[in-house]
Amino acid sequence: MKRFRHFLPIVVLIAAGIALLASGVLNRFRPENLAQEQAALQAQIALHPFLAAGAYVIAVTLAISTGIPGVVVLILAGGMLYGVWFGTVLSTVGVTLGALILFLASRHAFGDHRGARAPGLVERLRGGYNAHPVSYTLFLRLVPVIPFGGVTVALAWLRCPLWLFLTATAVGGAVMTGVETALGAGLAKTIGQKQAVSADIFTQPGVLIPLVALGLLALAPVLVAKWRARTAAARTDNV
Repeated sequence: MKRFRHFLPIVVLIAAGIALLASGVLNRFRPENLAQEQAALQAQIALHPFLAAGAYVIAVTLAISTGIPGVVVLILAGGMLYGVWFGTVLSTVGVTLGALILFLASRHAFGDHRGARAPGLVERLRGGYNAHPVSYTLFLRLVPVIPFGGVTVALAWLRCPLWLFLTATAVGGAVMTGVETALGAGLAKTIGQKQAVSADIFTQPGVLIPLVALGLLALAPVLVAKWRARTAAARTDNV
């Protein structure tokens, strides 16, 4: 029973995520649906700016903390409705708060596990993390090597200091959501001009540039691995 109480926060988050997915509320934030309601939604935002911003942050927080798939749809919606800069700020706040909730719930569930063998994913991260905790945490947050929620749970197991977790999450979240928000803003502008969603939308600069930036972020782990291999080889040759 005591062990169950440790996992209760995680169980609650999982249940909330299932309920959120089952409700179908995320479907309303899809670009094709927002394209039809964009003018009406922006009018509502203008009438109730603080309420709308708070509701958006809560939605992102819930999506991140419950680990449900499709959070990118919400981030794109933020760009479409709020523009690049304000949308990035709101999304980053929601992402950071959601990750914090999941982090604390996971750490509570793991309890005091010093000396215990880590799960497979965390065991692979443990060596590098223990050697360079700050750089390793920032790297995991800035580069999409592993799903965002997976990194959060892994850092909770590794007992990452709270200040480091929040700093890395805020910085990494701002980078990722900034690119995705820019993509959403580009979609909104292009859809507003064409009044439709079509394949040629991806040729527009406002959409194409953020997509290229996402691709470069995805390639970052490969580039880092090659750089480390070359550095190691150079050191071996010098010995």
